[in-house]
Amino acid sequence: MGAPSEAHDCHRHPELKRKLYTALQEGDEGELAIAIPKEVPLKQSGHVSSGVVFSEAATPEPQTPGVQSMPEFAPIIINIAYSLRNPVDGFEFVLPTDAYPYRVPHAYTTPSSPDSARCWVPCVDNMWEKCTWEFEFVVPRYLEEHDPSQDEEDQTDAIPTLVICSGDLVEQVAHPYSSNKTIFLFSQTVLTSVQHIAFAAGPFHLHAIPADNVADDLSGATQPLMHAFCLPGHENLLPISTVSLRQAMSFYSSEFGSYPFGSYKVVFVDQLPTQRFDSSTLSIVSNDMLHGDDAIEQALETRHSLAHALACQWAGINILPKSWSDTWLVNGLALYITGLFLRKLLGNNEYRFRLKKDMQRVLELDIGVMPPICQPQVLEPPDAATLPFINLKSPLVLHILDRRLGKSGTSLGLSRVLPKLFLSAMSGEMQNNALSTHAFLRLCRKVSGVDPRSFAEQWIYGSGCPSFGFSATFNRKKMAVEITMRQDATAYKAMENNEVSKALMKPVPFFEGQMTIRIHEADGTPYEHVLDIKNPFKRYEVPFNTKYKRVRRNTKRYLARQAAAQAAADGDAEAAEAMGMIDMGFGLEIWEKEQERENWKVADWTEEDEGTMSGATYEWIRMDADFEWIAYIKFDQPDFMWVSQLQRDRDVVAQLEAIYALAEKPTAIVSSTLTKTVLVSNYFFRIRSEAALALVSCAIRKLDFLGLFHLFKLFLRYCYDPEDANQDLFAHTYVPKPNEFSDFGEYFVRKSLINAISRVRFENGKSPSVVRQFLIDQLRYNDNTANPYSDGYYICTIIAAAASATVSIAPPERGELLPSEVRNEQTAEDIELLKQSLVEVDPLEVRFHMVIGVAGLIPNHPRVFFPLTREGNYTQVRIAAFDGLFLTKWYTSSIMRYVFAVMANDSSRVIRRHVSRTACHSLVLLAQMGEMKSSLKETESLLIEEDGTYPEKAKDSKKSDLDVMIKVLRKDREVGKNDVLREFLMPIALAPDVDQEVRWCLLKLADLLIRPIEETPPTVKIHIPSTPVTDVTPQIPVAKPPIKAVRTIKTGAPPPKSPLTSFNAPTKLRLHASPVPETLPHTPATPRVETRKNVAFTAPLPPSVAKNKVKNSKFPRIAQTTKPSHVSKAQSGGMPLTDLRVCRNALKKLKANKSAFIFNQPVDPIRDHAPNYFDVVKNPMDLSTMGAKLEEGMYKDRAAFAADFRLMISNAKLYNVAGSYVHNEAINFEIFFEKQWLIINKTLEIVSNNNKVQTATTELAPAPPRHLPPVPKAFPSPSPATVPPVRPTIKLKVGSQTKNDTSEHLLSKSRPRKIKSPEPPSVSPSVEQAPVDAPPPPYVDDGSHDILQEVLAIEREQDQMRSRTHAERDRDKQPVNGTSGKRKKVDALSEDDILSLATPSKKERPSPPGPSSSAVSKVKLVVPSASSKVNSSTSKSNTFTPSSAPNAIPSSHKSKKDKVAVSVSTDVPRVSLKGKEKEVISVPTSVPTPPPRLKTSAKATPINEKKCRDLMRLLNRLPEAGIFSRPVDPIADGCPTYLEEITHPMDFGTIMAKLGQNKYITMEDFAKDIELVFSNCRQFNPPGTFPVTCTEACEKVYKKEWMKVTEKKLSWTEKRGLLGITTSLIKDPISWVFREPVDPVLLGIPTYFDVIPKKNARDLRTIRQKLETDKYDAVEAFTADIDLMLNNAITFNGLESEVGQIAVSFRNKYNEMTETWRSGSIKKRKDGEKSTPQPMKKTKLA
Repeated sequence: MGAPSEAHDCHRHPELKRKLYTALQEGDEGELAIAIPKEVPLKQSGHVSSGVVFSEAATPEPQTPGVQSMPEFAPIIINIAYSLRNPVDGFEFVLPTDAYPYRVPHAYTTPSSPDSARCWVPCVDNMWEKCTWEFEFVVPRYLEEHDPSQDEEDQTDAIPTLVICSGDLVEQVAHPYSSNKTIFLFSQTVLTSVQHIAFAAGPFHLHAIPADNVADDLSGATQPLMHAFCLPGHENLLPISTVSLRQAMSFYSSEFGSYPFGSYKVVFVDQLPTQRFDSSTLSIVSNDMLHGDDAIEQALETRHSLAHALACQWAGINILPKSWSDTWLVNGLALYITGLFLRKLLGNNEYRFRLKKDMQRVLELDIGVMPPICQPQVLEPPDAATLPFINLKSPLVLHILDRRLGKSGTSLGLSRVLPKLFLSAMSGEMQNNALSTHAFLRLCRKVSGVDPRSFAEQWIYGSGCPSFGFSATFNRKKMAVEITMRQDATAYKAMENNEVSKALMKPVPFFEGQMTIRIHEADGTPYEHVLDIKNPFKRYEVPFNTKYKRVRRNTKRYLARQAAAQAAADGDAEAAEAMGMIDMGFGLEIWEKEQERENWKVADWTEEDEGTMSGATYEWIRMDADFEWIAYIKFDQPDFMWVSQLQRDRDVVAQLEAIYALAEKPTAIVSSTLTKTVLVSNYFFRIRSEAALALVSCAIRKLDFLGLFHLFKLFLRYCYDPEDANQDLFAHTYVPKPNEFSDFGEYFVRKSLINAISRVRFENGKSPSVVRQFLIDQLRYNDNTANPYSDGYYICTIIAAAASATVSIAPPERGELLPSEVRNEQTAEDIELLKQSLVEVDPLEVRFHMVIGVAGLIPNHPRVFFPLTREGNYTQVRIAAFDGLFLTKWYTSSIMRYVFAVMANDSSRVIRRHVSRTACHSLVLLAQMGEMKSSLKETESLLIEEDGTYPEKAKDSKKSDLDVMIKVLRKDREVGKNDVLREFLMPIALAPDVDQEVRWCLLKLADLLIRPIEETPPTVKIHIPSTPVTDVTPQIPVAKPPIKAVRTIKTGAPPPKSPLTSFNAPTKLRLHASPVPETLPHTPATPRVETRKNVAFTAPLPPSVAKNKVKNSKFPRIAQTTKPSHVSKAQSGGMPLTDLRVCRNALKKLKANKSAFIFNQPVDPIRDHAPNYFDVVKNPMDLSTMGAKLEEGMYKDRAAFAADFRLMISNAKLYNVAGSYVHNEAINFEIFFEKQWLIINKTLEIVSNNNKVQTATTELAPAPPRHLPPVPKAFPSPSPATVPPVRPTIKLKVGSQTKNDTSEHLLSKSRPRKIKSPEPPSVSPSVEQAPVDAPPPPYVDDGSHDILQEVLAIEREQDQMRSRTHAERDRDKQPVNGTSGKRKKVDALSEDDILSLATPSKKERPSPPGPSSSAVSKVKLVVPSASSKVNSSTSKSNTFTPSSAPNAIPSSHKSKKDKVAVSVSTDVPRVSLKGKEKEVISVPTSVPTPPPRLKTSAKATPINEKKCRDLMRLLNRLPEAGIFSRPVDPIADGCPTYLEEITHPMDFGTIMAKLGQNKYITMEDFAKDIELVFSNCRQFNPPGTFPVTCTEACEKVYKKEWMKVTEKKLSWTEKRGLLGITTSLIKDPISWVFREPVDPVLLGIPTYFDVIPKKNARDLRTIRQKLETDKYDAVEAFTADIDLMLNNAITFNGLESEVGQIAVSFRNKYNEMTETWRSGSIKKRKDGEKSTPQPMKKTKLA
């Protein structure tokens, strides 16, 4: 700590704490090197060691390599001479002082610290280092000073000094050279740890515990010697206190094997810091455990403690835990066998009652704050805070293990395991006598045949306890009891969102096992059933054995029991004895005489209750009847069944459960039943005591305080009877009779009655004045003169009850324990009663004054407690006085100086430790209680501000409470700034003789009150060799799309910058100057995150055509006259919209047919056992393939669709022989299809004819018509050879779209651009397709290729469209598309209807803003035109797909092939749908704007009718869904304005009807209607009303199920292909680096996860597992994981390293295999897929 002045600086306390940690830490490093003097001869043992096997006794030379041979030497014995003077720890000298002049001097070893042994003997202070021991003690013969002139005969009264030590006494002899000294020799031949060696010396009185004659006769073996020792003055108490030790020794020896040592001693000493110190053959026990023959409670406690001390000789001394995590087992075994002895000593009822109470304490503690009792990963000893919990839970775990082994296995549970366990320790089979949890469980499995692993995982290695909820109903039809079980894990729920706590605490989410239930049926017979618990929720059907339709009560068994009860009531002793506890109390006179019933206010069952009881099918049900679970069990059954269980079940646990259950149902019947239970002496006294305490629940105003009346009536038995028999008990003076505690049961019941009466409260928290007067009378008139037993504990009970009754239990108004100003609500009566209490209570009763003072009822001044803290008082009194002192203003200078003096110099270690611990705790309590006025300045405002007003700040407030508290304490002048504190704290902490626990408490006090100095952390320099990691950006693959589509936000900002490599297409390409140089006004566009663009162009019309009419541009294959500008992917092959709709409907009906399951999926030769299928069938087809082709736009019309279906049927007929099942189903399926197809064709013909008639009779407007871009078909991309020599000027203007940009001209969502050379697309055959030149060799696309492809495609389309339009006009003689003077008329389907059908329904996902060359752009093209008068409608910018054929929206004029006629800004007005885009038009138009249509995304999901119906059924089953099942009737439902406010009503019934009528095309349409139901409800009804509540309930279920319905995963083809790639990669030798996860320890790279986060680690095994378990929703996600794996390797190893090069090669190999797989997939598709404007469902791999 530096110089003395620096060392005593109180701000340097962190430095001292750090040094203490360093000094106390265990270290295996280092050695003790002793130079061997020349005088010591080194003798060789005569042989040479081979270097492999060493002798344990030899002393090899240091630093000798183990592989070399070396000579062995004989052992060297080292004698260490040392002396101890005033040892700080490990040894205690108790000497008389001025304060305690009559204290007997003695000394003993003490467990004052965990490593106290090293303080008195040089040793390896370790539990597992064992050796034999020999002791020689030389002590004075007498401690008193004698006059040498006196004769020896006069010295016979002197008490000789005795030494008691671990081991066996060899001899006790007089010192050869001094007659005033005695030598004691002890020998411990059993290997023992130094931590289990103890001794005591002093003038002890010896008591030899006699042998058990009965045990001698039974066993025949010699019983070990047992002696007890105590200090002079206590010798009369010694035989009484140790009377049960011999009985315990006999029990343990007979049940668990012979005693492992030769003798056993117990020594009672003074000032022991703990209750007991157990060592080998010796237990040092505190004097406080001694008691006389007048003690009651103390006798029970001493017997328990001494029995446990003896049990520790078997488990704890002889058997040690193998590691610290096995402490639970050794401690638990000792406590478990102690409990078994107490069962023999005190009875089974006491044993089971204690188990139940211990279980309740475990349930209160094990709620998520306590660790498992065994933590193999923790290498330190159990924490002092958790050790009591481990000791509490361990014997309970062993108890339930014993029950389960006994029921499931062939043995009798642990009664067969433990003898074998202790025998193996005695025989040497158990290595080093160290027992591990694993070895114990293995022995259990070996003996019982039951595998306890599941049990161990839940109860030993896991934390928490289950909480069960049970309910039972009787099913008369099945003649069974239906039991519903629900299990919760409280600890797991508390840590559910904390992964760290779950990893450390290991809470068990669900407990498995078997539970025994016992059903007491109506005939009185109990039947046991076993419930196998394997799920958190289950309903069990338990068979019922009483086979009566109506349970009768005239069975022989019932009548016999009633007869016996009557005989017992008549006084027949034999009948009463035979009855036992059945129907106990029925024969009591108080319940038979009507007058007595009135006096006791006994309540009877009503006739209705009697009827219910007589109709009950069973008497009661016991859950966990065999006590096999540490669990909270909540079971609901009627109160009369609980009464039956209480009165007729012999098990105390059952009776206790019934009392707890009845206490929760306060009624007059319950009060009477509990009163009867207290009265009947046949009940176990603990049950009677619990019943008395349960009566408090019935002492409420609702029952006119009937419970308090019964309590007074019960206690009146111990008092003189009132003169008036009808005396009001609430006004009676209770004068007790002289105490008579001979009946222990009545004594404990009497104490419980006093406790219960003191707990009665009014609603305001105050106890009735009659209660306080009653307690005062008990103190005033208590008479113990004739009682053979002490009433000390009884008086303490009354005083504690009086203190409790005096204090109100009303909670404070604010957050602190007491308000800043004490509310003085004491009435005159309260003050008078308080004065009487203070008079009756002994002034020395510290606890009463402390409770009353803290409550603010009397002045809380230190002078009340200060005198009692002085030395000379009894230790327990001093402890209580210090507790009271620390709840006052003890931090004044004078008292604080006194407190520090006690910490440093008090003669009692117990007091020093208690004072130092309490000083730390009291400061926080005082600050919370408001004793420190300064603390309120900062904390009061915080508490008031957040008094329920800001619940969201509660968490922050709690978090900052500690900081605020510490800040307040440090700034307080009387605490943190106290001069006494700063003067004495560090000197005492640095004192060499201060107790180690006091030192730690002082440092904690310094942490609280004194701000530490700023310490600069030490600089640690570690040389780490450089690794070949180069900081180079790893190569990004050509295409690395995001795993999930990024949800974009619609804003007006520019498009985002793409994270991928930008598309380097030039923004402006110079072509010929355009005669129409106008540009489209810049309109903000909806930004998108996708990087690919579909660019739509509209070409200007040649003058020859423009002068007459403007036609809609079409592709050559399309025969329809009017198409929307935006086309779906399904129409990319040229299929008309009507054909697409009928094909979809037909496919849906086909899939719904009962024969469709055979044709749903492609034939798999392996799965379908058709190995030669592809040899017979060359062109396979199935419904899923047809659906895929339909959605991918691979059909040009409905005829192609029908042809595929007929191909599928012919394949089935071809492969399957006639008459087979599949052949017959194919015929039936074909008949069904042909019928449907005939209806479809006829319907379409009628519609077509109607359209022609309507079109012919419609006059068109004279204004130039709007151009409706057609649905494009699949067509080949022209080769670059077709590009004209004169390139047109293309102007690309990048802009952003508006938020509501949803006209018909919008195309599909853009897709990420692939940075790769476009492959030559395959050409789909078409009759009307324009000739295309052969493509040249591939070249690198600079971005213009796709645009030119678009332009050329437009020209071809316009040529073919013009010729077709002329032909149709001449044929029909009607202006189909209209002339310049007439407006076109849309056919049967309106424009908006067609648009809505062609527009995909799924909503587009907006993208975050930001500029990007690869984002959606607005492209403007200015090209030469023959005339500026020629106008064309503008086309909005859309995304395009380079890998597919260009998606063009051409105008309807024909242009020459060597020219590109494209214009974005023309004179023809552009009609903007829905107001989504406003453009400056040069020429006005009279064409009206069609009604707006909702725009949906291109990525639509086809309707899955089955899933939708299932979802609707689920919603309709909800109880809240009733109001949505039908349309709202404004009159019947009382909402006349509903249809005025709700323009689009919707309900579940209408949705189901639309489903049946196939009105939904996509899943999104279906979802919109469901969401419309909810939004309508919220719009019409105010929040919080019943309909809105129903909406929230239904919507919650809908959202949860909709996620499952729309869940995405890879298609079967994609998954199979990726699995094949993965398998090939794993087999390839290049992948050896990536096959398994990286193990940093095995590979010697401990820093791997520092560089590569564990969550980002990838390998082929992990990737394959994710692929097999459908964790990838797209191919891109799979590729991203491969890239991440390779980038990890390059990042950690460097690009130039060997692994980096392997990663590069692996990437190339993967890309190569992916390309091969992709090209194979592309060949199977038609070229129509490439011309689709919509993005594919899965983005292509790079």
